[in-house]
Amino acid sequence: MLFNRKAWFRLIVPGLLIAQAALIVFAIHRESLTFDEEDHMYAGYRMWTAADYGLNPEHPPLVKLLAALPVLGQNFKTAPLMNIFFKGEAMMGGEQWMALNDDAPRRIIFRMRLATVLLALALSLLIFFATREWFGETAAIIALILAVFEPSLLAHSGLVTTDIGCALFFLAAVYSFYRYVKHPTWTRVLIAGIAAGLLLATKHSGILVGPILPLMAAYEVLVAPPDTRKRLALRLAGACAIIAVVSVAVLWSFYGFRFAARPAGLALIPSLANYAGDLKPFEKSIVLWIAHMRLLPESYIFGLVDIRVFAKNFNSFLLGRWYPHGMLLYFPVLILIKATLGLLAAVALTAFALVTGKLNIRFKRGDQVQLDRGRALTYVAIAGAVFLAVAIQNGLNIGVRHILPVFAVAVILAAAGLASLAARSRTWAWACVILLAAHVASSLSVYPNTIAYANEAWGGARNTHLYLSDSNVDWGQQLFQVKQWEDRHPGEECWFSYFVGGFVPNQMYGVHCHILPNSVMGIIPAGALETVPPVIHGAVLLSASEVDGGVWPIKEMNPYTRFQKLKPDEEIDYGILVYRGDISMSDASAMASALQAIRLLGAKQVQPALALAEQAVQAAPGNLYAQWILGSAAAAAGKKAEARAAFNRALEASVVMEPDRREEYDKSIQDELNKL
Repeated sequence: MLFNRKAWFRLIVPGLLIAQAALIVFAIHRESLTFDEEDHMYAGYRMWTAADYGLNPEHPPLVKLLAALPVLGQNFKTAPLMNIFFKGEAMMGGEQWMALNDDAPRRIIFRMRLATVLLALALSLLIFFATREWFGETAAIIALILAVFEPSLLAHSGLVTTDIGCALFFLAAVYSFYRYVKHPTWTRVLIAGIAAGLLLATKHSGILVGPILPLMAAYEVLVAPPDTRKRLALRLAGACAIIAVVSVAVLWSFYGFRFAARPAGLALIPSLANYAGDLKPFEKSIVLWIAHMRLLPESYIFGLVDIRVFAKNFNSFLLGRWYPHGMLLYFPVLILIKATLGLLAAVALTAFALVTGKLNIRFKRGDQVQLDRGRALTYVAIAGAVFLAVAIQNGLNIGVRHILPVFAVAVILAAAGLASLAARSRTWAWACVILLAAHVASSLSVYPNTIAYANEAWGGARNTHLYLSDSNVDWGQQLFQVKQWEDRHPGEECWFSYFVGGFVPNQMYGVHCHILPNSVMGIIPAGALETVPPVIHGAVLLSASEVDGGVWPIKEMNPYTRFQKLKPDEEIDYGILVYRGDISMSDASAMASALQAIRLLGAKQVQPALALAEQAVQAAPGNLYAQWILGSAAAAAGKKAEARAAFNRALEASVVMEPDRREEYDKSIQDELNKL
């Protein structure tokens, strides 16, 4: 058997964990703030210092509280609250928090990220110990190797987000329930409840533990002797009930056992009742009843509502095409792109071994061990399948990070198959070694840029942006490398549209390129805007996610569509595309002027807004957004005829929109037109 000596364990296991920690720490040290991190960090700090759970209610508190621990007691400055929409409050508040402590932002970021590294190491250890108990020592070592070098797990391990924590506590809930079923005790059922509670307190998708554990219990009843099923069903139902009560108590503890999301004097913006108004009537009634009965913390309920609201109108970008809705094939295709060929082959071999009877679940200790191995295989398969199935139908198609628990399950299943086959012959053993080596080599070939990983069948990380968007490619992590690019090209004129523009000031990382509009500047009123010339002479740097349009609210708003057909002159860390020469930027020029106009309208500066809107239309007459803003500005200036003409041109431009989105935008434009 491979790696079956105890000495190997004393060397390999800690060695792999040390290697994992080193890989993560080096990567996060060179990565700028990603899209979600700033508001998570700020929200975590506010939770500790002000007991405010209303800034980032779309995510439960556990990871944010953990990440903020290393910076407590530093007396950092915080800006006054703006009392605006909660997402804007958290993101803009996070930007101001970093700016007010401008002598320490990188130190804040690095320390907070280091705290989350513990979650990644704990996940690897849990994978090792669970796999060893389920499938033996060889499988445990293989699973640990697969987990440490799995690109998607590695990519998100050091970031202040909820995804690795979700994978950790998801597996912990499954494993602890298995241990309870194997040997029922009060201690073990309480541990299972605590694990489930930690999962609930980490990510809202953790609520899936609700159906998963009863499904496992149902499997136990199904395979039990008929004369014991009734008693077993009652015991397991009682265990599930205890786990539910304990897990909810654990969840409440992370909110300080307080229902209100915000401390006295502060309110959620919008209120829970108003935000739930976007749900279907039945869903809304359930949510408001749960809130009325105070069964769950207000902030947690608000987050559940946000998932439904957020997913309802979210785009997808898959295999080079933009879609105005979720795609059922998104996550299956995503796995085929983002998993290494070694891991995919290993999972396929596990299925082959299971079907052909080569999966070794028979051991000398008899039928009880065989039953336990079959139970473990079933539990892991149920957990992974349910999580993936719900993710597929949910429609929130923004990244592989949302299914990291599936990858944790996959490495365990792959390890079980490889270990079983390796024990059968030397040929199989060498085949398994080759797959492991291929897995590790593929991961390291793109390191430290693992966020952009794609396997070799798709052309590697250089081609990822052709198929996927958002946190699958560039998530704002390359600003250090953009600064290095600037240093290598002193004096060269450059313009830059980056994914986190508006949230993370490029000056924080020493980037001085002129700012081009991006997909969030029209949503969040933050970040600098510049007047963009119709033609740029020099270099244009574009985040791949801005080019492919996956993050733009509607496809027609994307001012960088023409770049989809152009080959970049350079790529920076597989996610920033560099174009040089005399570059037509008419759509970006129109978008920049339109965005400035809408902000001036908000500030009641009507005439300057009208001038900019007219400038936007002059740059790109067919631009729907420019025509719409011109209509709004002209209406505010009392020029009804000009406004009516602009609104009608906007409606004409909307003909090319996807039907799913056209109705929404046409209604908004028509409402303004009807007010004239």
